[in-house]
Amino acid sequence: MARKSAIQKRMILAESGVRPMDGTTKPRVFLVVVDESEELQTALHYAARRAAHTGGRVALLYVIEPSELQHWVAIENLAREERREEAEQLLQRLCEEIAPIAGAMPIVYIREGRRRDELLSLIAEEPGISILVLAAGTGPEGPGPLISYLASQAAARLRIPVTIVPGGLTLEQLDAVS
Repeated sequence: MARKSAIQKRMILAESGVRPMDGTTKPRVFLVVVDESEELQTALHYAARRAAHTGGRVALLYVIEPSELQHWVAIENLAREERREEAEQLLQRLCEEIAPIAGAMPIVYIREGRRRDELLSLIAEEPGISILVLAAGTGPEGPGPLISYLASQAAARLRIPVTIVPGGLTLEQLDAVS
């Protein structure tokens, strides 16, 4: 069997997304959209395991969506501050939960606006994001509004692949496929 040169080894590692010991390639960044769905834990766990296996990182995006109270500016500002505090507390808890699995503290993004718009903007603005990880809903409503939107209207605008994890997988099944 022929020996591979150092350049060939680096190319193989770069294509696989694995960082060599000298740190010459950027790690893959697995982006997870944080919401209130039951499937969030599935997407988080999968992304954390993939990051650990590939020398990558996990990134979390939480979008604070506008409320219906926009004509009451003072009330809306107070509500926005409360939603921001809740988002920060949730993200802190999730970071503490998945950092040991992923092997590094996640990158955190908090944005305000419509979830799908902010997701597409973040992916366009952050070249380090490599893969979007979403978990499909398990209920009769379908896979979820974000997956439905991306599959039907936005797939052509994405510059990264999307991994859709079945929402009903157990932790053992996730470990086996990640």
